[in-house]
Amino acid sequence: MSAGDIAVLGAIAGFTIFIGLPLGRLRAPMPRVKALLNAIAVGILVFLLFDVLEHAWQPIDAAAAEHHVGPVLGYGLVLAAGVGLGLLGLVYFDRWMARRSARRRAAAAPAAGWRSPAGQLALLIATGIGLHNFAEGLAIGNSAAQGEIALAVLLVIGFGLHNATEGFGIVAPLAGADTRPSWTFLAVLGLIGGGPTFLGTLVGQRFTSEPLSVAFLALAAGSILYVVIELLAVGRKLALKQTTSWGILLGLALGFATDAIVIAAGA
Repeated sequence: MSAGDIAVLGAIAGFTIFIGLPLGRLRAPMPRVKALLNAIAVGILVFLLFDVLEHAWQPIDAAAAEHHVGPVLGYGLVLAAGVGLGLLGLVYFDRWMARRSARRRAAAAPAAGWRSPAGQLALLIATGIGLHNFAEGLAIGNSAAQGEIALAVLLVIGFGLHNATEGFGIVAPLAGADTRPSWTFLAVLGLIGGGPTFLGTLVGQRFTSEPLSVAFLALAAGSILYVVIELLAVGRKLALKQTTSWGILLGLALGFATDAIVIAAGA
């Protein structure tokens, strides 16, 4: 299989994220429905956080098992810095966006699209998932570069199914918002969240860099952690604990079910 064919497969794996994006245009006026959608997104993202940190920790675990102090410290520093940058970077970015929104409200200019609170949260989710998907693309490209074509194809299938559920997680804050997101805004969210899978595939075919993979996974973990905190705050305001709990459980189940194919491919 040529490099071009692998790149096309990487694009397919990334752009299945568009399958779930149209759900962002659904109207969900009932608080219970909105709470359920929000909670499912939390469940999916909690699973992704677990998955991302597990993969980021593997090089550290392997180095520690062989008593290699240097790699343990080096990878550990990259992991800690990446998580901190992903989490705190979004905290300060959100503060900056809040100040801009406050000035806009003072000028009587209505916030719409990505400028609305729901749009900004969807953008942050897409960014965190995009960082995670870049690392997935690296895995696809590395497998192909090492001649493991069957593994690369199976990873494409698994990641493709996984990304379809991630698309729903991105647009969950938009469902039931005051205004429907435009198709253009949904397309931008899809490119931010799914495009990095394709880019990662291209990079992974040309060189293998474990520190780079750990760095992107760590950034993704910090970003996803921030978004989970924000979505939980939204769920608490809705005050529907039972619905939220069932939604989180369903989101976790979706994450583990789709990841099972990736695990089978790795085996």
